[in-house]
Amino acid sequence: MNIAASMRRNENGISAALERLAARFGDRLQTGRALREQHGHTTTYIPNQAPDGVFFPETLEDVQEAVRICAEARAPIIPFGTGSSLEGHVNAPAGGVSFDMGRMKRVLAVNPEDLDCTVEAGLTREELNQYLRDTGLFFPIDPGANASLGGMAATRASGTNAVRYGTMRENVLSLTAVLADGRAVTTARRARKSAAGYDLTRLLIGSEGTLGVITSLTLKLYGIPPAISGGVCPFPSVEAACNAVIMTIQMGVPVARIELVNALGMRAINLYSKLDYPETPCLFVEFHGTETGVEEQASMFGEIAAEFSGGPFVWATAAEQRQKLWKARHDFYWAGFTLRPGSKALSTDVCVPISRLAECIVETEADIAEAGLVAPIVGHVGDGNFHVAVLMDTEDPAEMARVEAFVARLNSRALAMEGTCTGEHGIGQGKMRFLEQEHGPGLDVMRTIKQALDPLGIMNPGKILNLTGG
Repeated sequence: MNIAASMRRNENGISAALERLAARFGDRLQTGRALREQHGHTTTYIPNQAPDGVFFPETLEDVQEAVRICAEARAPIIPFGTGSSLEGHVNAPAGGVSFDMGRMKRVLAVNPEDLDCTVEAGLTREELNQYLRDTGLFFPIDPGANASLGGMAATRASGTNAVRYGTMRENVLSLTAVLADGRAVTTARRARKSAAGYDLTRLLIGSEGTLGVITSLTLKLYGIPPAISGGVCPFPSVEAACNAVIMTIQMGVPVARIELVNALGMRAINLYSKLDYPETPCLFVEFHGTETGVEEQASMFGEIAAEFSGGPFVWATAAEQRQKLWKARHDFYWAGFTLRPGSKALSTDVCVPISRLAECIVETEADIAEAGLVAPIVGHVGDGNFHVAVLMDTEDPAEMARVEAFVARLNSRALAMEGTCTGEHGIGQGKMRFLEQEHGPGLDVMRTIKQALDPLGIMNPGKILNLTGG
C-alpha cells in the first residue's frame, strides 16, 4: 500500500520559513530528528513522514505570526495535537512545519449556568474533565485515546459515548481558527442555536487541519449523572448481538454506551487484560441517570438480550468494576497484538445505518476468514460504527495485497449499504482513495472550498483530497 506517498517539496521555502521562525521564536522551534519523527505518523503501520521542524506556539498571536511566515515562504503547516489519529493525519509528505499545540491548554472560561466552556486547542479531554471535577459537569466525548480537544474537533471524533451524547460535531458550539493567510476567525457565538449565515463551525470540524489551525473551542458540557451502571452481555452470534442493539435503540432505551466485541476480540481482551469473559460476541453496555432509572434501563436491556438468546447480563454500579470493564475495552487496539505477536496493525472503520449493521459485520467476518487474515472487530454499534484491526506482516507483499483488497471490499460494502467509509477515524492519507466513491461530484465542491481558503495549498497538504483530482 503506497498510502504515505511523497509530494514535491519546496526546499527553499521550507529553509526560509525555518530560519525566520527560529529567529523570531528561538527554541520554540525545534529541528532535532527524534522530535521530528515523534511528530510524524506513529500510531499504525502507515510510514512515518517527519516534518522539517516542530513549532510550539503559546498564544493565538504566535499561531497567526507563524502561519504568515510559512505562507510567505510557501512552507507546509501540519497541525499536531497528541498524534493519536490513525490515518496519517500528522504526516508531512511535502515536509514543512508541525504546529504542536500542546502548550496552548488553558481553560479560558467555564459557564456552569449555560453548560459550556471555552478552552484552548491543546487541552486534552482528560485534562478538561479533571479541571471540571468539582463543578458537577463533564465533557462526554471519549475516543479512547487522551486526545487533544482541538485534534478531536479537527478529526470530528466521537467514541464510546456517541450513541447518547453525539460526536464532536454536535458538541462544539464555536471555535477559533487561524486560516492560511494568518487571519483568525471565530465561527459562532455561545448561543445553542443560530440561523446566522454559513455554518463555519461545522465546516472546520472534520477538516483535519486542511483549512486552518484550530486554536480554541467552546464546548457543550453535561451534568455528571448521579448513577451509572454497566456490564458485559454475551451472545451466541454477532447477528444476535446486533439485533439486540437495534431493538434497544428502537425501543428508546437511553443507553449511554453499547459496544460490540466479536469472539476473536474477546479472546484478545482476555489474553491482554487477564480477564475471563466468555469468548463469544459480547456487548459492553453502560447506562447513565438516576439510581432508579439505570436499574430500570439495565433490566430492560437484559430482557431484550434474552429475546436474542443473550445473557446472562450481569451489571454493576461500583465505579471500580466499571472502570475495569472499560479499561479492557479501551485497550482493545493493544490487545489485538496478543493474537499475532510481532505484527503491525491496520485499524480501519466504517459506519452503516443500524438496520444494516448485522449484515455488514457478518459479511465482514466471512470476508476476513476467506482472506486468511487475523482481524478482530469492535464497534460503537449504537450508531452503526465498527472497527476492524487487521494484524499483518508488512514485509510479506502477498499478505499486504490481501489486506489492501480486504480494506477496499470493506469500504465498498459499507457504501453499498448507504454507509460511509469512515465513522470517526477520518480520511487523512489512509482513506483518500475511498472518498471519490462516497462523494462523487461533491469532492469537486470540497476542492473548491479548499482552494478558496488555502490557495497556496500549505495547510496539511496531502490529506483528505488530491487537489488535482487525479
